[in-house]
Amino acid sequence: MFLVFTVILVALIFTYTNGFHDTANAIATVVGTKVLTPRQAILLATVTNLLGAMTGAAVAKTIASGLVDTKFIPPEISSQMLICALLAAIFWNLLTWYFGLPSSSSHALIGGLCGAAYAAARGNWHAIIWSKMPEAGQHWWTGGGILFKVVIPMLISPLLGFAIAFVIMAVLYLLLQGWRPRTVTRTFGRLQLFSSAYMGFSHGTNDAQKTMGIIALALAAATHAGTFDHLPAWLHFLRTNEATDPKNQSIALWIKILCALTMAAGTAIGGWRIIRTLGHKLVKLQPVHGFAAETAGASVLLGTAMLGMPVSTTHVITASIMGVGAARRLSALKWVLAEQIVWAWIFTLPVSAAIAYGLVRLVQLL
Repeated sequence: MFLVFTVILVALIFTYTNGFHDTANAIATVVGTKVLTPRQAILLATVTNLLGAMTGAAVAKTIASGLVDTKFIPPEISSQMLICALLAAIFWNLLTWYFGLPSSSSHALIGGLCGAAYAAARGNWHAIIWSKMPEAGQHWWTGGGILFKVVIPMLISPLLGFAIAFVIMAVLYLLLQGWRPRTVTRTFGRLQLFSSAYMGFSHGTNDAQKTMGIIALALAAATHAGTFDHLPAWLHFLRTNEATDPKNQSIALWIKILCALTMAAGTAIGGWRIIRTLGHKLVKLQPVHGFAAETAGASVLLGTAMLGMPVSTTHVITASIMGVGAARRLSALKWVLAEQIVWAWIFTLPVSAAIAYGLVRLVQLL
């Protein structure tokens, strides 16, 4: 019982640090363009993230059942495995946050899960669901496992964000040629309120669900193991039965609300470092640029969330901002900073996996 509650606590700490990064990414442009103050943007992000988190649970189900095959994990170490995976992701989140680099909390968590599962299964690669081929006649995105749900979307989503933002911005440049700068700023300052809400909602449908999947996985495993058989009546809400089909694993309402609010708290306390990097340092933004970047990023996030793909908000919105800057001129981008961000992306999965692997191996030795 103690370990189950520890998993939930550590999962919420991860969600809190996730708020440093990913929710800050979602509101960085609206703060950078000075359409909203940080406090107003955080309030907007809190409400829209909560609404998005309540809409569907495809990403949470992928995290809970689509990446790790629990039958290869000894039941007595499953909780420790989840704790080690979360601790690895928290370490990477805090390290990159300290340096103001918008790395991916999503990939830190997925890397941690894979490294911890591999160690818990004592080197059995089958503990990680590498790929599930789509059925005959179906598209590749209906497949499952790390390849179809993580790797391919990880490569495609930022490219889509960059391309869509570039096209939107290029079209706006053509349409707004005869407008006065003051009119453009005033009009898109208002429109950016809607694009920011769209971004927050889309972020909730994707990122806010990742820790929900971890908590649901821990509760389902504990329920299956009989840990909750003698719970008092007021704690029966913790019982989570494993679905016959993992795709139908339920995510309780209280889990969704708790994770969404915890992420919002993290943004309120520590999000300013990442907001400053994306909203001010990467490229100089005006409301029209923020509108284009948020619309592009939110569309990619919402689409991947509907397909159950836990992509990185960081990758998508950063690439969208870069696409907006490139539509103006390539020299508008701070390429040195962009290079640092890309390196942080590259190292996230392997470093978090290695840390989680080492932590589980340490637990096994104790």
